[in-house]
Amino acid sequence: MSLHTRLSFLRYAVSALALLLAGCVSGPDHVPPQMPLPAKFEEGSNKSNGNVVTEQWWTAYRDAKLDGLVVHGLSENLDVLQALESINSASANVTVAGASALPSLTVDGSHTLSGEKGRLRTTVGTTNTTGGEASLSWLLDFFGQYRRSRESAIASLGAAYATADNARLTFLKDLVESYIDARYYQERIALSQASLKSRQQTYELTQLQLKAGAASRLDVVQAEGLVQSTKSDIPGLEQSFTESAHHIATLLGMPAASLTDELRKNTGQPVFRGDIRAGIPADLIRNRPDIRKAERELAAAVADIGAAEAQLYPSISLSGSISPSWVKSSGASGASLTSWSFGPTLNLPIFDGGKLRANVDIEKSDARTQYLAWKAAVLNGVEEVENALSAVRHDTRTLEPLRRQVQTAQESLALSTTSYRDGASSLLDVLDAQRSVSDAEASLAATVQQVAKDYVDLYVAIGAGYLPSPEPLASKRTAKSG
Repeated sequence: MSLHTRLSFLRYAVSALALLLAGCVSGPDHVPPQMPLPAKFEEGSNKSNGNVVTEQWWTAYRDAKLDGLVVHGLSENLDVLQALESINSASANVTVAGASALPSLTVDGSHTLSGEKGRLRTTVGTTNTTGGEASLSWLLDFFGQYRRSRESAIASLGAAYATADNARLTFLKDLVESYIDARYYQERIALSQASLKSRQQTYELTQLQLKAGAASRLDVVQAEGLVQSTKSDIPGLEQSFTESAHHIATLLGMPAASLTDELRKNTGQPVFRGDIRAGIPADLIRNRPDIRKAERELAAAVADIGAAEAQLYPSISLSGSISPSWVKSSGASGASLTSWSFGPTLNLPIFDGGKLRANVDIEKSDARTQYLAWKAAVLNGVEEVENALSAVRHDTRTLEPLRRQVQTAQESLALSTTSYRDGASSLLDVLDAQRSVSDAEASLAATVQQVAKDYVDLYVAIGAGYLPSPEPLASKRTAKSG
């Protein structure tokens, strides 16, 4: 056979081998899962949100301090940083999985100096031996074991990215709600201090009335008891504020007490001044990172089925080595020796006690489990949005009646206080009115807090705001103010 004929045969053989390697892949291909979803949320609209992952919804609270904490925390939160680091590990796993399908070449070299001493030596002088070896091995991936393994690794990398996105979203929810809590406790402290001042004045007025013979000792004791009760509420509220401030600092990767003094500068309770944008249920599959994570984990599980099935079939590996060496003894000329070897190895699984087939069944079961996990993530996301929409609409409707209740309670307190000074009513009327004012103001503050949190729950539920916006926040504010 001529050299030209051999080269032609080799070229066709390589082409056929490449075609075979490309066409034979075991196991099913991943198809993005689907499930029927309603066209709209029960209390939503038919309008799709599109991509909301860069929507900076927290700016609708119009609180510059909160904006700064969010920006700082997205780059410094330790949970987010840990999740980002896992991406590096998953990316390296893709390289590892891909490397298994490529030829492996190792080269090593050595040099030794040897000789003999003693009465029984058989040689005189020393011997220098220099050698090396190059070894090549390649497992021919006829049935796609390593290609499926690489597919699984790539899908796992996608899941790692989604995990990092979910860590950002979880951080946003925790930070904004903790900030809302801190401002709520500050509001309650301010209300308690104002109530304490009012009740202290009533107590002093009652003492004057006692001296004038217009009040009894019981009236004085009751007024003093209300003062002490109000004083006892304030330390607990201050402790709750301190704990919220400490938690915010921890979320930002800072020592617990770092922000306490700064947060003591009260800016009032946050009030959301944006729109309700729930979108449609289908938006969640694209925007929510937990759903994308579940889908990528399903893709990895499907690829693992193919990798397991490929182990049921024969495998062929090519291996070869070449080992040149050079030896020189004292007083003699050097000489060289080169040895080489090359050949295929066939691995044919025949009897394994059902282990390989059981591995395939395990991977199929894992894939079904991941599909069910994906469905659960979708349904959980729909439920969270439905609940958040309902909470926003219903809690918001309670704000105006509570504001009116505070006004009427304050008016009642003013009238009863004036009447008591004139001797036309009893102290009990004043004390009841003060309790009504305190209760109404506390209820209003709690509802303002809850409504602010309802919007957090809504925008976190639709998967908004966990990726940095391409447009800086400052430029957006400038454009709005202009």
